Amino acid sequence: MAPTQSSGSPRSGIATPSRTQATFVSPIVESRRWLQGLDLPPDLPLLNLSQAAPADPPPAGLRQAIATAALEDDNSHLYGAVLGQEELRAALAQKMSQHYGASLSPGQVAITAGCNQAFAAAIAAICGEDDEVILPTPWYFNHKMWLDMQGVQTCPLPVGDDMQPCPDAAEQLITAKTRAIVLVTPNNPCGVEYPDGLVQRFFALAQQHGLHLIVDETYRDFDSRSGPPHGLFQTPDWTGTLIHLYSFSKAYRLTGHRLGAIAAHPDLLLEMEKFLDTVAICPAQLGQAGALYGLRHLDDWLEQERQELLLRRRTIEEGFAPLAAQGWKLLGCGAYFAYVEHPFSQHSEDLAKRLVRELGVMMLPGSMFTPKSEPAGHRQFRIAFANVDTAGIQDLFRRLIDWHP
Repeated sequence: MAPTQSSGSPRSGIATPSRTQATFVSPIVESRRWLQGLDLPPDLPLLNLSQAAPADPPPAGLRQAIATAALEDDNSHLYGAVLGQEELRAALAQKMSQHYGASLSPGQVAITAGCNQAFAAAIAAICGEDDEVILPTPWYFNHKMWLDMQGVQTCPLPVGDDMQPCPDAAEQLITAKTRAIVLVTPNNPCGVEYPDGLVQRFFALAQQHGLHLIVDETYRDFDSRSGPPHGLFQTPDWTGTLIHLYSFSKAYRLTGHRLGAIAAHPDLLLEMEKFLDTVAICPAQLGQAGALYGLRHLDDWLEQERQELLLRRRTIEEGFAPLAAQGWKLLGCGAYFAYVEHPFSQHSEDLAKRLVRELGVMMLPGSMFTPKSEPAGHRQFRIAFANVDTAGIQDLFRRLIDWHP
């Protein structure tokens, strides 16, 4: 009888790394470890600027809608449609049509278990082993992690001084294996809002080369601009190129219910359905009840949330001068984020750990959003201000201004 193989050990020779071993630890998970054993003085409470997610619960009406569904709708506890409830898809299509000045049908949208799953489904539907995807840097780390775990090669596209990617530079990266270009606007981690002209140029580039343009607008509800942020959905043949991603989590504080959305060609959604059915079977039914309530009843409430975030943005922009005088640079600001460059010689990750211990300030280093070979990330930080009000932002500046590591 052959000896029993121990769990996880190679059968012979050098083991091939698993899919998860092919990528890095999530920066959110990694940064939480910095808090272990931390004992801050009472006059220095932790300012957690690391995660871009609302900490408060949804408004009472939405929670009541979820409670009512749980008590009165037996179907809310059963498997549902893989691509989401028909009512919710129709309501989202209508809302998007209003938002973008376009005409979307329910068959062009689907609901997912979070926007990360929407991205994962899109990549699963359009990419094969060793295909390539162009990802601007600084990137949203979960996008890079998923590409790694799918065996898809990431082609980094460094942004310019304005923190915006260049279509001409992207074109130089296109090969026979390229399948998609990814844009996040308003951007995570940089906060910048991509102008319509830039997004349209990327769409034309993708269309010219037969690629997909994946546009992640998780933070679209906190855009500072009025009117449609871009005209992609007004293009008659948009479904041949565009894959659009959205998150209910940020808009309605539904992070724990995991709800995202995709807009794409119905045929492509059918391909994504295979992936979604295999991974989660269906989005959470109770969360969908909450999202439907939000789309129907919370426009005014959501506008108040937007105005609060815009106020925090102005607080950062108007209060940054004392830090700028000491060599800090505000590279981008918007939605949930400010992206800054520090003036010190030390690596941003080393400084991030010291900031937690010495100042009670927790923010992620830019090196967690860039390739290891890209030195710019060593000088940068992402400040996620979704859970810090204007007083907290002013406190952050007070703590940083006299810090000299």
